[in-house]
Amino acid sequence: MGRPIKFDRQAAIELVMNVIWLSGFEACSVKAISEKLGITRSSFYNAFGSREALFLEVLEHYFAQSPDRALATVDRDASVLKVLTQLFKEICRSRAADPEARGCMVVNCVTELVGVDETLGPVLEKAILGILDRLEHLLAQAAANGEIEDKGDLREKALALQNLLIGLNVMAKVVHSEDDLWAAARQTLKGLGLYSA
Repeated sequence: MGRPIKFDRQAAIELVMNVIWLSGFEACSVKAISEKLGITRSSFYNAFGSREALFLEVLEHYFAQSPDRALATVDRDASVLKVLTQLFKEICRSRAADPEARGCMVVNCVTELVGVDETLGPVLEKAILGILDRLEHLLAQAAANGEIEDKGDLREKALALQNLLIGLNVMAKVVHSEDDLWAAARQTLKGLGLYSA
């Protein structure tokens, strides 16, 4: 029987998340991750099972701290437009504040793994489509609360918001000004009739 693994699992997940976020999943081999964590390859497999299983843990950890987690906890009586405006402001702030200009780890990995990796691609696709569904639900809530008119275009507006979200995260890799990112987001929100001052 091998020696017990001695490392802080949460710290390891955080470290691996940051490596994947910066370099991508495919650039993170078991050997590279093991070296970063200061463990052997056999200890890696004993601790995490596989690189894919570790990535799923990393995703959970990322989702728990991602700015768009706010979409999951909107009160029924809350102003959806204020929530959306604040969400996009926060995304612009957090992306501009990132000195490594990493954008969104999920968006980065979608472009790398969806349609290519049979295990992780569907998980990432589900995450993106889940946000889209949540945005559509929130817009229906805004219509029910009288904040916006439902002209049968809530799905299209949700798609536009999802596109804005993905676009901001990609744009933040080259545009580092919070003001510029927010100007783009604000203009889109105004154009969709979803901006709250």
